[in-house]
Amino acid sequence: MSTSEQSPLLNGQWRQPPSFYQKTLAFLKAEGEPSWLDSYRWFFFGSWLNVLLLLVPVAAAAHYLNWDAPLRFGFSFVAIIPLARLLGDATEQMSLSLGQTLAGLLNATFGNAVEIIVGTVALFKGEVRIVQTSMLGSILSNILLVLGCSFLAGGIFRPESEFSVTAAQTNASLMTLACITLVIPAAYHASKHVTSPIKGDVVATMSSGSHTDPDEGGQRGLLIISRGTAILLLGVYMTYIVFQLKTHASLFNPPVRRPRDGAADGSAEEVEEEETPRMSIVAAGSTLLIVTIATSTVADFLVASIEETANRFNIPKAFIGLMLLPIVANAGELVTSVCMAMKDKMELAIGVCVGSSIQVATFVVPLLVVIGWCSGHDLTLFFDDFETVAFFVSVLLVSLLLQDGKSNYMEGLMLITLYLVIGMACPALPRLYTRLLGRNLAFSGCLCT
Repeated sequence: MSTSEQSPLLNGQWRQPPSFYQKTLAFLKAEGEPSWLDSYRWFFFGSWLNVLLLLVPVAAAAHYLNWDAPLRFGFSFVAIIPLARLLGDATEQMSLSLGQTLAGLLNATFGNAVEIIVGTVALFKGEVRIVQTSMLGSILSNILLVLGCSFLAGGIFRPESEFSVTAAQTNASLMTLACITLVIPAAYHASKHVTSPIKGDVVATMSSGSHTDPDEGGQRGLLIISRGTAILLLGVYMTYIVFQLKTHASLFNPPVRRPRDGAADGSAEEVEEEETPRMSIVAAGSTLLIVTIATSTVADFLVASIEETANRFNIPKAFIGLMLLPIVANAGELVTSVCMAMKDKMELAIGVCVGSSIQVATFVVPLLVVIGWCSGHDLTLFFDDFETVAFFVSVLLVSLLLQDGKSNYMEGLMLITLYLVIGMACPALPRLYTRLLGRNLAFSGCLCT
């Protein structure tokens, strides 16, 4: 008996594949994972530190009601602390399902939303120096302060922490390329100005480390170099994403851990307690987006209060952009990377801090250059001699420390020390010290009289 074309195949076992709506509904339900209610309950009520989230609306009220600048600064600064912790929790939960590489990339992307927002707002206001110094300060704080604290925190609990050598060398090489792209505009500017021995004032000004504005011809050349370099860097970053997540994803996998002392002889790997996800992947992604928006908003409040406070106490803008704003903007990366390093997830820690620096240098800064190009704001990649040298020596030290694939507390101390040295050598600090010292002397004189 012949089988008709309408008869079911395999005795009725054939089923119609699920539709796109059914797939989306199953994904949102997160079957086999914690429910939405359990995920959000653990996320918002899992730590006593989340009590400080009550200061987020207080910081908003202080900003919109125009309270005193120190009050706005204090409320905004404290409100960012629990938000940074929540960013770390969401990233950790996503890493349990997506892997450390993709989770680190997502955290770096959401974390750098603060830099993009702050940089764009400052650029539209014409604060080009604030944009430049804040971007460079963000890179330095990530590869020196955040990475140093991660190495130091990991070295407290274990003698050494291991990570993928190939992935670390790839990140270091990309950071070196970004460093070179900042050195070339400075070298171009120096070749246009230092070659004329008659203009001794220009040479003296450049040697002092202050920012000198190039002439019309030099500015045009810097714009051409910066905009062309920005387009190339954006292409390199997009290729790096494909390299990291698709074509060479195996290079970024965590290395096989050596067995601990006293472990079973038959086990080839270290016996570790498997972590159970406390959030579904959809809930973790949604909370990561929500907390990032909240962090960006509070950071905007903090930026406004810092600027007003600086004007009141005569703090130089270069110091604000290079030291203060990056520490605030990178609070999320700092908490996340330190927590991951303490749990011996060094790949995720490095992916957050070094990956964030790479993203700022090869994506955020070029993107702001292109935005300035389209909006009529001339933003270039030309930095001061001090800033260029500080970036160069920082990338050099990080490259040397990452090449062996191991970290300890001593390496973390080296990175933190270099960051503090750069902070003390900031050209804006002598003027700040002079102003503070002058106020103290005047106050002492009033007391004596």
